[in-house]
Amino acid sequence: MPVLDWLTRDDDIRAAQRVPYRLLEEAPALSAGDPAAGNMLIQGDNLDALKALLPFYAGQVKCIYIDPPYNTRSAFEHYDDNLEHSQWLALMWPRLELLRELLAEDGSIYVSIDDNEGHYLKVIMDEIFGRNNFITNVIWRKNYSPKSSAKHLSEDHDYITIYARNAAVWSPNLLPRTVEQDSAYKNPDIDKRGIWKTSDLSARNPYSSGIYPVTTPSGRVIDGPPKGRYWSTSAEKMAELDRDNRIWWGKNQSAIPQLKRFLSEVKAGRTPQTFWDYSEVGHTQDAKKEIVRLFGDDIFATPKPERLIHRILHIATSPSDLVLDSFLGSGTTAAVAHKMGRRYIGIEMGEHAVTHCVPRLMKVIDGEQGGISESVGWKGGGGFRFYRLGPPVFDEEGRIRRDIAFPVLAAHIWFSETATPWSATQLTPFLGIREGRAFALLYNGILGDKRPAGGNVLTRATLALIRAAIAKADAAFAGPVTVYGEQSRIAAPTLNRAAVTFKQTPYDVKARR
Repeated sequence: MPVLDWLTRDDDIRAAQRVPYRLLEEAPALSAGDPAAGNMLIQGDNLDALKALLPFYAGQVKCIYIDPPYNTRSAFEHYDDNLEHSQWLALMWPRLELLRELLAEDGSIYVSIDDNEGHYLKVIMDEIFGRNNFITNVIWRKNYSPKSSAKHLSEDHDYITIYARNAAVWSPNLLPRTVEQDSAYKNPDIDKRGIWKTSDLSARNPYSSGIYPVTTPSGRVIDGPPKGRYWSTSAEKMAELDRDNRIWWGKNQSAIPQLKRFLSEVKAGRTPQTFWDYSEVGHTQDAKKEIVRLFGDDIFATPKPERLIHRILHIATSPSDLVLDSFLGSGTTAAVAHKMGRRYIGIEMGEHAVTHCVPRLMKVIDGEQGGISESVGWKGGGGFRFYRLGPPVFDEEGRIRRDIAFPVLAAHIWFSETATPWSATQLTPFLGIREGRAFALLYNGILGDKRPAGGNVLTRATLALIRAAIAKADAAFAGPVTVYGEQSRIAAPTLNRAAVTFKQTPYDVKARR
């Protein structure tokens, strides 16, 4: 398969491996609503944030939507044709690589792009995701009137490039049927099976049993199908359909036969197509109006309308599925996912993660009625947690950094084991119980003695302290226990009999890849 070469390719394709794992530190003052909703808003460089998410969400994201910079003339301060494209590719390659790792086996990714970089994007995504996993390029007609100021042609569309993690197992959800589609169905003969419409019983393709005369109920003999065509079914099948009242002969019972297709027997929805008109999914002016309504000012250059994101999430997800947008911008993807009952992770580097994304999602929680709210029956509720990127977990030699505080590492371990935030306030080795399993961390002198044998090592004494804390939290608990620590001085058979799993720090902390 052909590959794309650029100035810094060799470094860029290894960039994701060099990114250090960082911890996610919650900023409770910026979180809102139900903390157990499973939604995250992360402020920080999205490359670092994606790497930080891997221990928690690798292979779990059902749908990724990103709206990266369309061309580097706006993304980078200095412009040079060769350097520009190299910088853009250097930006995209490692991020796409990590996004692929986060995508579920039956998941899909959608990338908004235009002609400036769209063809480059296709080639590198072929290499990263596999050319056989390319689904299609959707054309979004984004302008409702031509740009008369255009130097050459008015550019009225963008693309949405779609790949599956595994095209062999991925399939899109059907779109709702339209009123126009259903209006074609009638029931002039009061058939008990309900409304129907006719479809042709002849075809152009030759069919060996497709030439024969038919006799209408009125007695008229039709010598055969229309000229140059063939009946699409045999004479025996035609007679069987007629006996089942599935042939329409016209009001006078003498017309060329047509098949009755009942609405109750057709697909519950319509197959998504590759041309999306603004009349269905909104246009750029809709998006700007939504932003102005929310923030009082048109501060984002290329926002996307909520209806466009709704279309993507409808096709790609079901309620409670996990959605990720690592170029969150004004927060549209998170807002739409929230209203649709999807879980989401949004990543945004800029300060408007705080000044705009947080307020927007708070308004969603309060039940704001802009965008898709009315069409999906949104009334408010839910919540999200706000995180910033903390320090790297490991130093250059692979050891946990000494400046990592106990609560930060405890939260990281709890999150990696349970996929839920750690909310304990007391600093003890016992972290909590989740789904029948208890967790503990012996680290950084948490027991008041930083000597190896005094608190960071699993011994009979430290295990007894952990057991006592578990009993205090749940006297009836009798499940397995996972303990993180620097060493274990209890023999493996003894641990097995006690249903204790020991995991050594730093090597068993899920933050090295």
